[in-house]
Amino acid sequence: MKFSELNLCTEILSNLPNNLFAATEIQKLAIPAVLAGKDLLALAQTGSGKTYAFGLPMVQTLINNNHCEIEGLVIVPTRELAQQVATTISLLSSCIAVTVLCGGIDKTAQISALQQAQSLNKPQLVVATPGRLLDLLQQQSLSLSAVKQLVLDEADRLMDMGFWPDVERILSFVPLSRQTLLFSATLAAELNDKAVNLLRQPVKVSAQAVNSVVSDIKESLYLVNKGDKARALIALVLANQWSQVLVFINAKDDADKLTKRLVKAGINASALHGDKEHQQREQTLSDFKAGELQVLVTTDLLSRGIHIDALPVVINLELPTSAPVYVHRIGRTARAGANGIAISLVCHGESDSLAAIEALTQRKFKLEALTGFEVTDKPSSGASKRAPRDKKANRRSQNKRSAKDFVSKKPSFSRK
Repeated sequence: MKFSELNLCTEILSNLPNNLFAATEIQKLAIPAVLAGKDLLALAQTGSGKTYAFGLPMVQTLINNNHCEIEGLVIVPTRELAQQVATTISLLSSCIAVTVLCGGIDKTAQISALQQAQSLNKPQLVVATPGRLLDLLQQQSLSLSAVKQLVLDEADRLMDMGFWPDVERILSFVPLSRQTLLFSATLAAELNDKAVNLLRQPVKVSAQAVNSVVSDIKESLYLVNKGDKARALIALVLANQWSQVLVFINAKDDADKLTKRLVKAGINASALHGDKEHQQREQTLSDFKAGELQVLVTTDLLSRGIHIDALPVVINLELPTSAPVYVHRIGRTARAGANGIAISLVCHGESDSLAAIEALTQRKFKLEALTGFEVTDKPSSGASKRAPRDKKANRRSQNKRSAKDFVSKKPSFSRK
C-alpha cells in the first residue's frame, strides 16, 4: 500500500524521504486507526517503522487542530531515542513545533525551548523521557492539560526499566479524554494488564507473531567459557572484518574494560553507556552512525529503538537478564527489510537467561562450538557452595554483648 492511499495530507507526503514509497505492515495497520481517533495497542518488531506509524497521523492531527498548545506527547525510555523520534517527526511538517525533554541536558535550556516553541504560535508536540518530564511537571514548568494524543513508544522497555510508576504519575497531568497509542516490540503479561487499564476500547494490531524476532536476522549462539568471552569477541571481529559491530554488555564498567581490550588488539572501538556525558554520548553515536567506528560497546542504552543504517552485526557478549531485551538488542540489525547477523556468546552460568529467552520467543536455541575455544567450564550443579551454617554458632554470636567480645584476648606470659 502506498502512503498516498492512507489519507495523509499533501505536505506530509511531500516531506517523506525519497526512498519511501510503500507503507510497512505496522504503518498500514496503525495509521487508519489513529486517524480515526481510536486508542491503539500496536505490536511491531524493532525496525518495522513504528515512528512513522504514530508520527504521520499525529502530525496530521496537529496540523488540522492548529492550536499553539502542547497537544501531542510521546514518551520514550532514553534520550537517544527521544532525539531520534523528534528529528524524524519534525521533518514531516514545518507547521508544528517539536521539543525534546530528557535528562542529561540543562533544564533551563529545555524550559527556554518550550517557551520559544510556544511563541511560534504553532501546534506543539513534546517528545520526552519519563524522569525529566515528571520533574518539569512537578515544578509546574509546563502544562499537559491540552494534550489530545499520547504515545508510549517502546512500552515494554519503559516497564522493564522501571519507568512505569513515573508514567502513571505523568498520566495524572494528562486529560482522560486523550487518545492513547501504545507501541511495543514485545507484550509480556504484565504489560498487557497495564494496557487493558490504560486504553479505552483499543484497536489491537500486530505486524508479527507476539514476541517474535525479525526473520531476516541470522542468529548464532556459541557456548564459550566465561573467561574467554573477550578473546572470542576479538577473534570474531578480526576474522570476519565486519564493517561495523554493535556489542552489548550488561555493566557500564565492563563496557569500558572491554573497549580497552579491543583497542589494544588494534580494533577501532569505543564505549557508550549512561555514565558518559551527554555530549560525549552524542558524538560517539554520531561517529558510529557515520561509519567512523568499527565496534561500539554499549549497555542496553542502545537496545531501545535506536536506528543505525545497514548495521550488519550485533553481538551479545552477555545475554540480558530480561528476555524482552534480547529481542530489542538483536533488532538493531536487519532493519527496514535488510539482512543481519546476531551472535551471542553464552556461558554455562547464563542457562536461566537463555531459558527465559526461549520461553518468550517460543523457540529452542542450539548452542554451537566456536572454533579455537574449547569449553572447559562445567555446568552449575545448582547446589550451594557455602558450607552448612552452624546454627548454634549463630546463636552464640547473637548472645555477644558488643564487638569487643569477638576480639581474641592476647595471651599472657609469666616470667620465670
